Amino acid sequence: MRIFNEISVFLCLMLMICSGCHSGPPADNHDEKERGDIIKYAEHLNITVHEGFTKIEIINPWQRASDLKFEYFLVKKGESVPAGKDDSEIIFTPVDRIVLMSTTYIEMMTALGKQDAIKGISGTGYVYNEDIRRRIKDGLILETGYEENLNRELLLKIKPDLIIAYGIGSESAGYLKMPEEAGIKVIYNADYLEEHPLSKAEWIKLFGALFCLEGKADSLFRKIESDYSNIRDSVKKYIQDAPKVLLGLPWQNAWYISPGNSYISNLIKDAGGRYIWEDLKSDYAVPMSLENVFVKASEAGFWLNAGNATDISEIISLDERLAGLRPVREGKVYNNNRRSLPGGGNDYWESGAISPHIILRDVASILHPGIFKGYEPVYYRKLKD
Repeated sequence: MRIFNEISVFLCLMLMICSGCHSGPPADNHDEKERGDIIKYAEHLNITVHEGFTKIEIINPWQRASDLKFEYFLVKKGESVPAGKDDSEIIFTPVDRIVLMSTTYIEMMTALGKQDAIKGISGTGYVYNEDIRRRIKDGLILETGYEENLNRELLLKIKPDLIIAYGIGSESAGYLKMPEEAGIKVIYNADYLEEHPLSKAEWIKLFGALFCLEGKADSLFRKIESDYSNIRDSVKKYIQDAPKVLLGLPWQNAWYISPGNSYISNLIKDAGGRYIWEDLKSDYAVPMSLENVFVKASEAGFWLNAGNATDISEIISLDERLAGLRPVREGKVYNNNRRSLPGGGNDYWESGAISPHIILRDVASILHPGIFKGYEPVYYRKLKD
């Protein structure tokens, strides 16, 4: 992903494993929200169009946040600023220069044809996209650092119109105060907290608004939504049973459990499976002892998203007892790192951010091998001994 020490990599991994864990309405009720016709699924984003400006609301942008909202007002260049609005909340569009605090936003900009606007990235060593890596090598995109290592001088040199950041907690506001004090606008992106499998991809509409490409963003999302729905419906017609699924990997004698209201849990359900912790509700990954997980894991027929493991031996080296789990014994361990680079870049976290339909097909084809005959997973691969 994009962090510079082992602990930070782990923290970000836990955020991604959780992939959407907040206390909100059940995913099945998202279509019933009265949010207008712009945002349909996302719980942490709202976009409303007004005369002379577009209002962006970022809602509870980090885990355990409550009743927290950031508002931004997008005004087209050359037009008047709405009366009564604070200058710190005004963003002139279309933006030309952006710094990304996460590689997961790259594909949304690429899909809109605006990758040239990326001038800085936090964690350039974790980029998968070949074109972006080339631009980094050529010095067109710079490494900006992160948290307390955020490079203030470099940011002032880049002079971005905007920084797209994510928050692990309220301390993120402290790290990002420096660029804000220098007059650089910062928008929090909370897509990693979304629960519905389509809600993370819907954040492409934020980027569409920033680049005045709302129509293109909406068209891209409607195609993703249609493909996802068609695959989900096909799976429902096909399956006879729902195999149980284990997720994750232990870390330092604990197993951080993604709860049952998470993005990945809901996606597994749509793929015709049952996540073994589907009844666990939480707004963050829950640490459990290995002993407790082993008892529950005995129910699982498949094991997905096994950390950074590239083969079964790496998993067993963490704890020999893992060799006794049924998915290991039966050779049904699959990881989401098929499209990954030696340096750490993994396309599951990049293009996968706007490809829930492809991830859904991948997972469904693993859980129900006969459903998409001849299909080769894009992001997943079977781990070998």
